[in-house]
Amino acid sequence: MGGTVLGELENIILDPETGKLIDLLVKPDSELELARYRKEGKLILVPFHSVCALKDYIVVDEKRAER
Repeated sequence: MGGTVLGELENIILDPETGKLIDLLVKPDSELELARYRKEGKLILVPFHSVCALKDYIVVDEKRAER
């Protein structure tokens, strides 16, 4: 499986009612095409449902992470 470095995880967004993870707030890599992602200030929002694996790196399905 190939991949692209999106950036560094800065924070997460939770639903306060359910505790369900909604989005990852990521400080984007300088070479990342930002137009493909939702933004909040200088960070990009990566939907948690796009996460495929969690270890030292977070692996996301790129197509599910886009706007």
